[in-house]
Amino acid sequence: MKSIILPPQNVEYTERDAASGSVEIIGCYPGYGSTLGNAIRRVLLSSLEGAAATSVNISGAQHEFSTIEHIREDVVQILLNLKRVRFESTSDEPVKVSLKAKGEKTVTAGDIDVSSDVRVANPDHVIANLTDKKATLDMEITVERGLGYVPVEQQEREEKEIGVIALDAIFTPVRRVNFTVDNVRVGKRTDYEKVRLDIETDGTISPRDAFDQSVAILVEQFSSLIAQEETVQKKGEEKEEKPKKAKKTKKQ
Repeated sequence: MKSIILPPQNVEYTERDAASGSVEIIGCYPGYGSTLGNAIRRVLLSSLEGAAATSVNISGAQHEFSTIEHIREDVVQILLNLKRVRFESTSDEPVKVSLKAKGEKTVTAGDIDVSSDVRVANPDHVIANLTDKKATLDMEITVERGLGYVPVEQQEREEKEIGVIALDAIFTPVRRVNFTVDNVRVGKRTDYEKVRLDIETDGTISPRDAFDQSVAILVEQFSSLIAQEETVQKKGEEKEEKPKKAKKTKKQ
């Protein structure tokens, strides 16, 4: 069986900053540029692990449709702002962090009092605006690790606490991925392909690490299919090799 030529292992990385960069895979067999690019893009957007706020308890707000005195945003807007706070957590268990603010000021993600297990990647992100010296904002946020995007309905919770508002969790650390495919020359042929992936993350992971993790996930998934096929084949061979039992003859 003639094998398909594999792309060279020297993948080219270009990092513009800590959160954005590009990856080029040069010399893909004709037609494999879109195959590789689309598969890697889908994994980047859906299957990488990250951390996000999954619930919040805001003092003075019993549900998401409440309003808080002397705060410009209502609770719905505050929750939307919280979803865009990018966390980095090293703990496998849920971690609770707090935010307390008083007086007339703009409250940002940098005001969150984090633990040693949690870091805020975008401290300048605005959460709320306090408009009076009497204003207070007191909240407790639960940060968890997970994969992709998990809406409230799919989150597993043992029991609902009074005053705790669940949030749709955006775990994925990748914000945006785009890929393009161009033709390149390999030897005498000009129909080989070059795949370029432009990757933008939230700053908790570098584009190169995100690419490497997505490729490792794809390799693991496809390897499991080969292992399953081999297991089924071996079971079939074992059944064929089993000797047939001899029939007992009656004594005369």
